[in-house]
Amino acid sequence: MTKPWIEGLLEEGVITTTLEQAINWARQSSIWPMTFGLACCAIEMMAAGASRYDLERFGAGAFRATPRQADLMIVAGTVTYKMASRVRR
Repeated sequence: MTKPWIEGLLEEGVITTTLEQAINWARQSSIWPMTFGLACCAIEMMAAGASRYDLERFGAGAFRATPRQADLMIVAGTVTYKMASRVRR
C-alpha cells in the first residue's frame, strides 16, 4: 500500500509531510492529534480545539496526551536547535 502523504523519513517513527497532505489524510480517517506547543502557537491550538471551531465535527477527537495514543503530532511554533532533540524524542 502506498502512502502518498509521506514526504520523508527522518528516523524510525518520524515522518515529515506537508500541511495539505495531512489535511487530506485527516479527511480520509478520524485522527487523534497530539499538540506540541512552542511559544504562543500553543494558545492557537487550544483555541482550535475549543467549542467555537469544534474539531470534533471534522473527525479529530480530543487531543491526546502522549505520542503513543496519537496518530498525528502537531508541532505548533518554531523549533529551535535546543528544542529539536526534545521534539524528536
